[in-house]
Amino acid sequence: MNSRIIRKLHRWLGLAFSVSVLIASGSGIIHNVMTSTQAPPPPVKPSGGGMDVNAIKLSVAEAVAKLGDDKPEVLAVNLRGIGGQPWYQIFVKAPATQKIFTTTSGGPRYVSAVDGRVDPAMDEAYASEIASKFLGGASVKKTDYLTNFNSEYINIFRVLPVYRFDAGDALETRVYVSTTTGSMTRHTDKQRQFEANIFTNFHKLGFISDKKTRDLVLTVVNIGIFLVSCLGIVLFVVTRPKSR
Repeated sequence: MNSRIIRKLHRWLGLAFSVSVLIASGSGIIHNVMTSTQAPPPPVKPSGGGMDVNAIKLSVAEAVAKLGDDKPEVLAVNLRGIGGQPWYQIFVKAPATQKIFTTTSGGPRYVSAVDGRVDPAMDEAYASEIASKFLGGASVKKTDYLTNFNSEYINIFRVLPVYRFDAGDALETRVYVSTTTGSMTRHTDKQRQFEANIFTNFHKLGFISDKKTRDLVLTVVNIGIFLVSCLGIVLFVVTRPKSR
């Protein structure tokens, strides 16, 4: 094998793909910074504002009947404490043409376990209560309802749909809440998001908006690094000192 050709390939490919190695090492630095500057996720706690279980008057079957549907296919039923009162959170199967998590059909529906009242606005009220409780009782304002991931609430958070609530403070604190899991799925602010954006751009080339293009670039870059490493090994073998 011609060691000169291999050396040239190794040199120029190494130069071309060294940028990606620098970016990857930069993401590692940012990750360590985020680990040291950002508090760890809070311990999981039951959500909601508590409830008076003695106030429950309706059975699950009676609550489902209050929905008015003709024998709906029930997927799940949860008992939630909202505003100190017990509510049934009922998931029924949506029509085949609609996604299960849409709010208009197939999403959570709420029936009071006290008087059988159906309240279509209770999902947002429940989410607001979860957000406010997480922020120590702070007043929050709904600013979005996500059924798709975006540049801030990315796919590593996994859970959809979610509500976004803003605290309106100097830190620009915002939280994302899932009423399906009954939990806060993401907590961020101006500083946290600044660090997260740097990490996303460095580690996953987040500045490339199209996912297919981004995945293609990442694949090509990793193939290039792999080839450079292989050429280095080959170059080491073919240029090793000859044994006597």
